[in-house]
Amino acid sequence: MMLKQRPAASAGPARRATRSTVRVTCSAQTAMSGEVTIRRRPPHGVETQPCGPHAFRVGGLPDENKPQNILEEIVWWKAREVEVMRDKQPLALLQSLAKKMDPPRDFRAAIAAKAKETGRPGLIAEVKKASPSKGVIQPDFDPVRIAKAYEQGGAACLSVLTDEKFFQGSFQNLTKIRAAGVTCPLLCKEFIVEAYQVFKARASGADAILLIAAVLPNADLAYFMKAAQNLGMTCLIEVHTEGELARVLQLPDVEKHLLGINNRDLGTFKVDLNVTKRIMESEWGKQVKERGITMVGESGIFTPEDVAFVQQAGCGAILVGESIVKQGDIVSGVKALLA
Repeated sequence: MMLKQRPAASAGPARRATRSTVRVTCSAQTAMSGEVTIRRRPPHGVETQPCGPHAFRVGGLPDENKPQNILEEIVWWKAREVEVMRDKQPLALLQSLAKKMDPPRDFRAAIAAKAKETGRPGLIAEVKKASPSKGVIQPDFDPVRIAKAYEQGGAACLSVLTDEKFFQGSFQNLTKIRAAGVTCPLLCKEFIVEAYQVFKARASGADAILLIAAVLPNADLAYFMKAAQNLGMTCLIEVHTEGELARVLQLPDVEKHLLGINNRDLGTFKVDLNVTKRIMESEWGKQVKERGITMVGESGIFTPEDVAFVQQAGCGAILVGESIVKQGDIVSGVKALLA
């Protein structure tokens, strides 16, 4: 099933009438859309094409045909990966499997309940073996053991990396964690570029999915959000800039989902918690608070002081992986972070 572009949503109420003032930096490839900063595929095509037992390489393509950053490299690879998955497991089969799953758990409600209980942001703890920037983070990786430790420590929800090539994750990890009786709602941390992946997430046991604004224009975000809602799932929509936040606030029913601020720069991979503070102090951050949307602080959260910093900025939840997954005693690590 190939994703078709959906028409953009209407401007809606007067408070959303600021669309024409939004400025988002974008590459030449996406300048016409004025929305995304990550190109979905190489502008001059793929250099290497399979041909039976051989591979044909074009060669001599301009430098602009190379990924500009790691997220772009992941997205380009993901398009090929989805084709392989679709051959092994057709969409019709996934839809059938998704219908047989138990109803999804309420991801947003679980975060709100934990935050009310503890007075701290609800923790989305990440089941993560590796990352492109740090390599292997947890050599003794057992997704079920880690998930149960997170839950015992006090996590509200879990995020499970499913990307294989860059993060050494898998959809099977989602299935294993759900089958093991973990009760925390599960977020599928996948780089979604096609509706196929939404159904794959639900069929694997996910209660929520990640959508990245730098990759997806609003038409696609709205389409995937609708697909997720039809399956009973919640979306975590990730932004990196004020411009991205401004446009995702125009999405229909965005209040039913969560928004996240990733403090990691897409180009340099540097992390700065002040990104959250800056965005939440902007006109759009103030609108998030006024509309009661749960904001998630992502990346660069290592200490209780970091948690307090993003909480004070306006985050009702945090997504943390590296700082706790690499610890020997994960249960204590979670409790210490939320102390």
